[in-house]
This record gives sequence, structure tokens and C-alpha cells, in this order.
Amino acid sequence: MPFSSPEEDGEAFAEVDPSGRFGRYDELLGHGSVKKVHRAFDLEEGRDVAWNQIKLSKFMDNPCIISKIHSEIELLERLKNENIIVMYHFWKDEEHNILNFITEACASGNLRDYRKKHRHVSVKAMKKWSRQILQGLDYLHTHDPCVIHRDLNCSNIFINGNIGKVKIGDLGMAAIVAKNHAAHTLLGTPEYMAPELYEENYTELVDIYSFGMCLLEMATLEIPYSECDSIAKIYKKVTAGVKPRALNKVKDPELKDFIEKCIGQPRVRPSASDLLNDPFFQDIVMCD
Repeated sequence: MPFSSPEEDGEAFAEVDPSGRFGRYDELLGHGSVKKVHRAFDLEEGRDVAWNQIKLSKFMDNPCIISKIHSEIELLERLKNENIIVMYHFWKDEEHNILNFITEACASGNLRDYRKKHRHVSVKAMKKWSRQILQGLDYLHTHDPCVIHRDLNCSNIFINGNIGKVKIGDLGMAAIVAKNHAAHTLLGTPEYMAPELYEENYTELVDIYSFGMCLLEMATLEIPYSECDSIAKIYKKVTAGVKPRALNKVKDPELKDFIEKCIGQPRVRPSASDLLNDPFFQDIVMCD
């Protein structure tokens, strides 16, 4: 039964959290294989938020996934950075076996959809978005312990378009690894996965590769390796070092060189900190 008070003329809540602070609407902001995200409202602070719901019963036969879900919640709670999505509150609905958590909502949605809406974007604007993504990655990679996102793509980078603020979200694939130790789990979105991810022996530099592919998508409005009609074909090209066809569509030489730097071999791939100091951002830094 929808929740609403007698004086409300607007849309009724479909659900209210146990504390009475957050109200969930029926409207879906997004959904994936693991969770659904609804539009919600923080009555205490008077702001829009995102209400994430995970039906744990879906994974009762796979305790490993449930463990990963709990890890994401604990991880989100600890991360505090202006370019990382903030988590405000979480609780478990024991009756329905649902894990709920409230995160900030970005008014303009994800970067993929936002870029499609705004087809004419300058290289300078892409530099501003990219610099913020790298600031978020630098925070994750220098966190103690180091955090690797492992599934960075334009659908889980979010934006508040009115102020151009970009934030990294969906850390469900994230791996926390001890410093100087490689991770060993294969997860991610194939078009954005670094070649070493397929070998299941990698470091945080896989996120830099994915970032490079995100920048390529921003520049071309094309998902990398869209010329491939199967994961097997993507795997074959990536592991052979064949660059995505979309790279040939990048006409700005400085932008193309920067993308190639990001998607290079891991032994020469720069860190997020290195890239933030790259001459590519010189005109942006001078404007700040």
C-alpha cells in the first residue's frame, strides 16, 4: 500500500524506510543483474536520493555473491570523495530478504545517456569530465587498502549536468587488494576490460584502461569494439592488441594520443596520478 500523509497532493511513496527518513517512489532509475535503483526522497534533508534494492533470495544458492554484495555496502560506507557516489544509509528488510541502501542521486543520470543527449561536446568539456573521473580513480587507487573498480564504463559514471560534476558509482565489482599484490578474479564488461584482466592477474591499472575506453566512447558516441558481434571476438582482438575501430574516428590528435596512452600495455600504462599531471589537462588546470 502506498505511503502518503493526508496533506500530500503529490506522488505517494511506495515504501518508507524503518527510520521514516527516506521514501521510495515506484519510478525506476536503473536496474542490472544484481540490483534495482528507484527514485527516492530524503525527507530530513529535502533532497532527491537513489534507493537501491537487492533481493538476496535470488542468490541464496550462491553465498559468494551475497558476500560480494555486503562488501560493496561496507566499501561504499567508507569511501568519502567528491568524485565517488556517496552512500547515506543501509538496512536489511528481513521479512522480504531485501538489502536496501540509499545513495546520492545524480540529476542527469549516467554519462552514456547524458552524452547521447548532448551530441555536440567540445574536447575541453570531455577533459573536464575525464579529470574528475581520474580524481575519483586516484582516490580509489591510493586508498588503504587499494580499491580496484574493475567494471568502469560510461553507464556507471554519473553526472550532475547543471554543474558538470562527475562521480564514479556501482562499485559492486570492486576488489580491495593489499598494496603490491595483484588481484585474481575475472569480472567486468568485455568491451572495457584490459587484456591482463582476461589473464586474471592484474593491478589497479586495469581501471586506467577502462577509463581510456570511456573517453573513447565519450569522443565517438560508439561503444568500443562494437564491430564485434560476440564476446569471443572481443577477447581475441583485445588479447592480440588490436585497438577498437572507433579509435580511427577520433580526429583530435591530442585526444587520440591521450586515449592510446591509457589503453597501452600495462608496463607503460600511467597511473591516475600520472595522468592528472599530463599536459593534456594543462589548459583545464589553468582555468581552475
